[in-house]
Amino acid sequence: MSISIPHHEPWTREDYERMVERGAFEPGDRFELVEGIVYDMAPQNSWHAAVVGRLTKILVSIYAGDCCVRVQTPLALGTNSLPEPDFAIVPGDDFDYLQSHPTTAILIIEVADSSVYHDRERKGWLYARGDIQELWIVNLIDKTLEVYREPVQGSYRSRMVLRSSDMISPLSRPEAVIAVRDLLP
Repeated sequence: MSISIPHHEPWTREDYERMVERGAFEPGDRFELVEGIVYDMAPQNSWHAAVVGRLTKILVSIYAGDCCVRVQTPLALGTNSLPEPDFAIVPGDDFDYLQSHPTTAILIIEVADSSVYHDRERKGWLYARGDIQELWIVNLIDKTLEVYREPVQGSYRSRMVLRSSDMISPLSRPEAVIAVRDLLP
């Protein structure tokens, strides 16, 4: 759902960050900027929160050391997008991003229930256009893991839908094998 805040269209990342710095949003409000539109993010239900907690443990165990596991924090993509994926695995350390948000990631993961369309269509296109090599959508509605790879001109060439009996390895960590059942409630 998009919100209506008086402003010229489209919003730029600079406009949006300026509004955040000035306190235009209430503490606890959850918004993200995607292609110049500010979207109101739905509150997390217990399933979503539980999956985020489980995934945090799994991802930290896989990427600790040379990558940063960013949880529900902004990713600066282009001049008018600042999405907040559930997970962005980025190179380096948290303190490498003190001055600005990362502009790329090696893996993005979205946990989706009411946001499946938004995560798959609006944000998926944005991630592919940003040359993010791999996007996972933990689809809580269908109880599947959607895996998107090979970004080309704003879309992903490869799409796999995995079920709880399947296994997955991130492209960036092929030695790490994850049971899809461990990602689904």
